[in-house]
Amino acid sequence: MSKPKNIIFIVADSLRYDSMTSQGISLPYTEANATFFRNARSSGCWTLPSNASIFTGTLPHVHGATSQTRELNPDLPTLGEKLQEDGYSTYQVTANIATTDVFGLDRGFDKVYPIWQDVPAKFQRLQQFLLLVGKPRLRNKIFSRDFVNQKLSQDLEMAKTWLQNTYLDIFDKARKILRENRDKGQSSFLYLNLMETHFPYHVAPTFNTSTEGIVNSIREVYSLFHFINQSFLKTDKNHIKDDMMSTLLERQRISWELIREDLDNFIRELHENEDNLVIFCSDHGDNFGDQHWIYHFSNVTDGGNRVPIFWLDHENSHQKNIDAPVSARHLYDSILDSCDLNHEGPSLIREPEASVPVLQSYWYNNKGKTLPKFKYNQFCFVENGMRYALRNNDWMMAPVGENGKEPEFQQLDQNVDPVEEFVEDQDKKAYLRKNVTDFHSFSASLLD
Repeated sequence: MSKPKNIIFIVADSLRYDSMTSQGISLPYTEANATFFRNARSSGCWTLPSNASIFTGTLPHVHGATSQTRELNPDLPTLGEKLQEDGYSTYQVTANIATTDVFGLDRGFDKVYPIWQDVPAKFQRLQQFLLLVGKPRLRNKIFSRDFVNQKLSQDLEMAKTWLQNTYLDIFDKARKILRENRDKGQSSFLYLNLMETHFPYHVAPTFNTSTEGIVNSIREVYSLFHFINQSFLKTDKNHIKDDMMSTLLERQRISWELIREDLDNFIRELHENEDNLVIFCSDHGDNFGDQHWIYHFSNVTDGGNRVPIFWLDHENSHQKNIDAPVSARHLYDSILDSCDLNHEGPSLIREPEASVPVLQSYWYNNKGKTLPKFKYNQFCFVENGMRYALRNNDWMMAPVGENGKEPEFQQLDQNVDPVEEFVEDQDKKAYLRKNVTDFHSFSASLLD
């Protein structure tokens, strides 16, 4: 087996599985040449834990990058570091500041290119906003003083990626890197993060509302405000009406529709007649009222964690669908396996049935005002078409969601342990036992 000449890993941030599939995927080249994992789930429900799991092949309680801790375990080797050792030059071209040095996800990359530093603002109002908050005195009033926000405030230009499209700029930067390294005979690993499918869900080249009329536009902006601020965690009230929640979900579907043709052409350019491994996926999903959750923190829903994964192999190019439930964290092992490098977890390509989808979430501290009822961590696994979630020491169960419909979790009797009663494979049972125990220990350590 020969290793890939280049590895290009493309992530559409926050893209729900059903936002991509509900009206047809429409990626003709990708669909015809990829292994498509149709029942994959992220290990975490937002950018930091989900990408940390992909970069290390581990669960959040192992890598430690959660809503409560926000720091990647320095003892774990990252995918970038492993590929560096194998001779690849490693690059990150990103539209999301959360994948950079802010949380340590830059480890293993020779160079990180935040795309907002390369592109001009495309409308004057944004430039005026950046000028305003770029002044230290005003910035200190606008931003809180916790460590993360202080770091974020130093790079306010990243707001461009929320308010204008940058995916074509990312593609161009990737082309330039690959071209320069090709001329030097150097293999490359590129991680590309696209923000168009992330909040506020781009429905046009620059920020715009998607509804008609001034009243509906105001309602849409109001809903976007409460959505991103997760006001319900502080008030236990639903500030977003059902029709506006549907509008926000439709915004994400439109954002996918706007990028998919260019994305498919870019993937074809990278893959056709090349010896490149190309992976396209989402890092996690988003919630639009699914099981009463909003946005992408603190949940183990299918809306927030079921993700599409397309694997375009460097050697065997053909269409294949895999319906076995798998974990996106095992992309780490799959990529290392394609390079004939050592790894501990299963390869999704060679043994997808060995991948156990485990999801974890850790409660989100909303400016110190999160209500006690939302202060819990969760552990969830998928088995035989059912999801089993552990919350506050109680197990719940729900069928796997279908066609965007999210069945509610129902509490099991206290004497029922689904790991012992519903998991037949002994290796899987032992794996889940250990990780439930370790999850409890990690959660307890957060309270110390």
